[in-house]
Amino acid sequence: MKVLIYSAKDFEIPFLEKANNEVHRIKYIPERLTSKTARLALGFDVVSIFSADDASSSVLERLKDFGVNYIALRSTGYDNINLPKAKKLGFKVANSAGYSPHAIAEHAVGLLLALNRKLVQSSIQVKEYNFSLSNLVGFDINKKTTGIIGTGRIGRVVAKIMHGFGCNILANDINEDNNVRTEYNAIYTNLENIYEQSDIIFLCTPLTTQTHHMININAIQKMKKNAILINIARGAIVKTEDLIKALELKRIAGYGTDVYEHEEGIFFYNHSKNKPEDKWLQKLIDLPNVFLTPHQAFATQEALTNIAETTFYNINCWEQEKESKNELTLELVR
Repeated sequence: MKVLIYSAKDFEIPFLEKANNEVHRIKYIPERLTSKTARLALGFDVVSIFSADDASSSVLERLKDFGVNYIALRSTGYDNINLPKAKKLGFKVANSAGYSPHAIAEHAVGLLLALNRKLVQSSIQVKEYNFSLSNLVGFDINKKTTGIIGTGRIGRVVAKIMHGFGCNILANDINEDNNVRTEYNAIYTNLENIYEQSDIIFLCTPLTTQTHHMININAIQKMKKNAILINIARGAIVKTEDLIKALELKRIAGYGTDVYEHEEGIFFYNHSKNKPEDKWLQKLIDLPNVFLTPHQAFATQEALTNIAETTFYNINCWEQEKESKNELTLELVR
């Protein structure tokens, strides 16, 4: 099959090449899938897209017109694709589900540790021969109450790690996991209790109409003033404007995130010479109680291997007219 890889990154191409094993004809392009770049898919059977690509209704229609029949996502999340429209147009769509929950969960805890123990500030001070500890006081994670919103593959690993730290675990998910409850002594409860009781809150839930802007001023006002919020889910789960105001007023202690509500077209690219005009992003970067990374949680050798192998597993299934276990268009996603 002829496969066009949108948003191809230099660091992932070797993994994709190895997983393909010269079976399919591949073209890699750095451009994101948009309404303008959809024309580049003319003559291809399959397009592979990443989380920053646009697979909205109008873009899908263009891809269909250009003869594309299959869409392989190199991500677990699929909020960037209109699945009902894809199903209606006859596309087969599959994601790279669960490629490495450990990579994401470990990064989440890394954000917490860096933010809590002021590791960036500490490094800057030491390089300036400033060995004062006045601005570097954090807190013990042991025995703190940790709220985990979303206990799917990633949330379960976060629960395991935080249980290892000796935390009391509160959890929330529409599908409660008995293993999380029994192995990590987690107590499933409502969001209000998590907001009110947690010292640390991890966002591990998918972006849906229900979770969009779930962390807003109303939710933040219920949180402890010393609470740290960690987001390794999707940027739009947090209402950025409300969060920034709360951080400026020290309504919560800190925010560690690997995602940003308006990251499309910004993250994954070097903008050092063409700085984007985004006042909310600039505020997040400037705030001392924010630790922001550029959607890199998935960037481990193990995760990149799994993503590549799963992507070509899906494509191989389609070529062989088999059903992939990762297909999203077999039925409308609820």
